[in-house]
This record gives sequence, structure tokens and C-alpha cells, in this order.
Amino acid sequence: MGIKEQIQADMVASMKSGDKVRTDAIRLLRAAIQKFDQERISKEYSKRKASHSAEDEKISLSPASEEDLIGVIVKEIKQRRDSIEQFQKGGRQDLADKEESEIRIFETYLPKQLSREEVAQVVAGLIAREGKDFRKIMPLASKELKGQAEGKVINEVVKELTA
Repeated sequence: MGIKEQIQADMVASMKSGDKVRTDAIRLLRAAIQKFDQERISKEYSKRKASHSAEDEKISLSPASEEDLIGVIVKEIKQRRDSIEQFQKGGRQDLADKEESEIRIFETYLPKQLSREEVAQVVAGLIAREGKDFRKIMPLASKELKGQAEGKVINEVVKELTA
């Protein structure tokens, strides 16, 4: 079962169980995924229109990949972490707690998160293969570890190991 299907199944289950917090969080995630899909279609339409091939042609794209969906989820989690920081600065712990609960729900759709040591092992392997250049290693590490570790952790580990 893919991420989209799992989200749909969880949505139905949370609605049936009356779990309002989980239902609301999943609705937000579904909306983010729908927005991502709409933007993909819009970009493709604009690209085809610019090349005059969209005239009488129906736009059909392949569904978003699991990697795309993981990217959407990671982005949503990052936005909530930023919001938590702002809410805590503003003394709104109630809103920070709400954002934290959404993060916990969103994280269930991500692959298992790697520990800092596991990230370091992957980065060390890249360095052994590609050399100790931060500008070369960082994009490779980000791509390889996408959805498996936070960008902040990846960045810190790459800095440490390429210094």
C-alpha cells in the first residue's frame, strides 16, 4: 500500500473512531498533497502551452511518486517545526502542542528515520567514494537520505565529516 492509499485508509479509520485530532491532521496532509498535484499539473500545462502542444491535448501526468509524497510530508513537518518555534516565542504553548501532535501523525507516513550515527555512516561512504568536498557531498547526501533524516541533521553531519 502506497502513502496516498495509507493516508486514505487512515482518514476513514480516524473518522469512524471519532479521533478529531487525527482526522484534522490527515485532512491537512491530504490538502497539501492535492495542492502539490495541482501545481504539478499547472506547471506541465504551462510548459506545454509555451511549446504550443497543449492546444487540444488533455494533460495527463503520472501520479506523484512515493518520493514526491515523502517530500510533501517532510515540507509540512518542517513548516510545523518553524511554527512551533514561533508559537513558543509568543507564549502560545497550546498552538505549539497542536502543531507537535500533527508532526507525530505526519511522521507515521515517513520511512524509518535514521539515527545520527546511521546518517554519518552514509555520509562517510559518500566521502570515501566522492572526496571530502562539502559542496559535492551535501546534495548527494540530501538526495540519498531524503525522507530518512532531517535536512538539518544531514547538513550538520556533512559539515562535521568534510571539515
